[in-house]
Amino acid sequence: MTLPLALTMGEPAGIGGELTLRAWLALRATGPVFVALDDPARLARLAETFGLDVPVEIVASAAAASAVFARALPVLPVALGTPAHAGRPDPANARATIASIDRAVALAMEGAVGGIVTNPIQKSNLYDAGFAYPGHTEYLAAKAGDVPVAMLLACPQLRVVPVTIHVALRAAVATLSTDAIVATATLVAKGLRSDFGIARPRLALAGLNPHAGEAGSMGSEDAEIVAPAVARLRAHGIDAVGPLPPDTMFSPRARDGYDVAICMYHDQALIPLKTLDVDGGVNVTMGLPFVRTSPDHGTALDIAGKGLAHPGSLVAALRLAKDLATKRATGARTP
Repeated sequence: MTLPLALTMGEPAGIGGELTLRAWLALRATGPVFVALDDPARLARLAETFGLDVPVEIVASAAAASAVFARALPVLPVALGTPAHAGRPDPANARATIASIDRAVALAMEGAVGGIVTNPIQKSNLYDAGFAYPGHTEYLAAKAGDVPVAMLLACPQLRVVPVTIHVALRAAVATLSTDAIVATATLVAKGLRSDFGIARPRLALAGLNPHAGEAGSMGSEDAEIVAPAVARLRAHGIDAVGPLPPDTMFSPRARDGYDVAICMYHDQALIPLKTLDVDGGVNVTMGLPFVRTSPDHGTALDIAGKGLAHPGSLVAALRLAKDLATKRATGARTP
């Protein structure tokens, strides 16, 4: 995969700009090559503030990034509405944040980049600018034509997918259904084959309740909702097991038995992954017609501007995006 990746701006008042600079320093000699869709003056100011030796160079196209990357951070300009101040999101910059995402999607859809990597956004700051989505995942699905998607989080030790995502726990339990579990798991199995190169993915489905319901003594949802989903997946030829007790299925021995854990709600999935590798975790959107990854953390407004941001998750997201794009392009498979 020789095409560059597109890296979005994210929230200008957050840590995304610092992460972009530090990711270029980590990857300039080895790649993957990426082009930042950002305000070049902002990035140059941040480099000066943090004392980072990162030359910023405006490029005319994504294709031009490859010739520039070894010596400078290539940038396709997206102008801010007003200068950004660390830790203080400004509604005047919301449109630039959204424009950066939109341009990345357009580049991916036209085949000018191999995939997109998104810096974290501050959703509350985007709503007045017309952003009406729970997060990146839902917005990208809409931009791609309202395609069904799933949110997969990955690190070297674990992959997890929540069936219900950015909703209150009460709503997650109320809306969980066999159909939703089957749809999510089927999409993920397909994505693991096409993007991760896993020829026969093994899916482990978590129970909703403690001890997966303990034969109904701790709730009936596992027998009535989760178990039928497992049966339907197996009938469709997907290697699925469960419902498994959530308190034991993430142990090292248990993780050896599956390629992805399908979880019933957001924190059931993200707590074990972030406990294992908060700096190396990557968010992957499954089901899109293009590759999309992102760091597994937020805007970190509390440390923005202090030089404390760790680029590990963004670097991992860039590397994984390249790997996924390569596997998707070549059809590479592993057992």
